[in-house]
Amino acid sequence: MTAVGTLPAVVATALVVVGSFFLTVGTVGLLRLPDVYNRMHATSKATTLGAASMFLAGFVVFGPGGAGLTSLVGILFLFLTAPTGAHLISQAAHRMGVPFHGEAAAWPDEE
Repeated sequence: MTAVGTLPAVVATALVVVGSFFLTVGTVGLLRLPDVYNRMHATSKATTLGAASMFLAGFVVFGPGGAGLTSLVGILFLFLTAPTGAHLISQAAHRMGVPFHGEAAAWPDEE
């Protein structure tokens, strides 16, 4: 393989590693954060970046036609739907009265 042939493979590998990192961080945030609002933030931000990086790696591997175009459409769809879905879920939680983390506790200087 020539140096020109290895460049897309290296870029795609780097994008998959970055995407895996962000997906792992989003999963850990989902499991470890205290309330629905913080969990929503972790999953909508980190996993959107992770999945978009994976899609971008697919575009680098497959090129601008066929599966590469599908990857770009996937990125567009992800960036349009993930924030909207997170907003609607957090709005529904707020309307149901789900408290923010630490909202019920008094501040230390308010005794």
